[in-house]
Amino acid sequence: MRKLRKAVIPVAGLGTRFLPATKAQPKEMLPLVDTPVIQYVVEEAIRAGVESLVLVTGRGKAAIENHFDVAFELEDTLRRRGKAEDLALVQGISHLAQFAYVRQGEPLGLGHAVLCARHAVGDEPFALLLGDDVFDERDSGLETLIAAHEATGMSVVGVQEVPLEHVSRYGIVNAPTESTDRWNVTTIVEKPDPSVAPSRWAVVGRYVLEARVFEHLAALEPGVGGEYQLTDALAALAREGRLVAAPIPAKRYDTGNKLDYLKANVEFALKRDDLRADFTEYLKELCKSL
Repeated sequence: MRKLRKAVIPVAGLGTRFLPATKAQPKEMLPLVDTPVIQYVVEEAIRAGVESLVLVTGRGKAAIENHFDVAFELEDTLRRRGKAEDLALVQGISHLAQFAYVRQGEPLGLGHAVLCARHAVGDEPFALLLGDDVFDERDSGLETLIAAHEATGMSVVGVQEVPLEHVSRYGIVNAPTESTDRWNVTTIVEKPDPSVAPSRWAVVGRYVLEARVFEHLAALEPGVGGEYQLTDALAALAREGRLVAAPIPAKRYDTGNKLDYLKANVEFALKRDDLRADFTEYLKELCKSL
């Protein structure tokens, strides 16, 4: 089996849920404390052994490319001012991995965004990481899916159980028939009504996919709003008996809505040695005053 070397990260979305902040900057550049969300996603892929990253971009996303590129003027200024620690931090970002960028000319859905990466990926298996979900680096995220792919040779979706009232936000797969670390997907439904959902097992933005998925994506017909849904291509893989679900044990931070994004910022700050004590004291005093 070929080693998984590449990952695709779609970053072409408009970020309308975070307007007006995302009117002139990509939603993926919104920070968790002082680090953009997209950097956490990239670093997760690298920890899992990914060597090459394909970012699917769109209009107004130049800030993402600039973030992972060399910043000569900034580096020169930091060097002249003797800020060695800041210089090392900035230089480290531009040396994280090999980056390639492809453009999605129109916002035609996640399936179309993934298809745009077809020629950059080739005929290799690849990881797919969505930026709305960030996972705690202290536990296994993408690594879990890679292990399941290596064990089965199949495409894998990462799943976690969500409350029943939240299933309409996600793609939902069938439940396992017994306690297990992976199971065959026979049903996958995009944002079902809770009353007819096949389970509470939600696909949470991490995948390992065979290159065959591109054939299914290319054959899709546009759905609601003219968009091409990745879930429809995954359903085709499931019908072929080529799709597996693997639970992700790592804690997930949903940065795709405002309330959960704010919660994530608080928790990420509390994990920081340089902020934990003062921030904890501030939160205690704030709670007393409410």
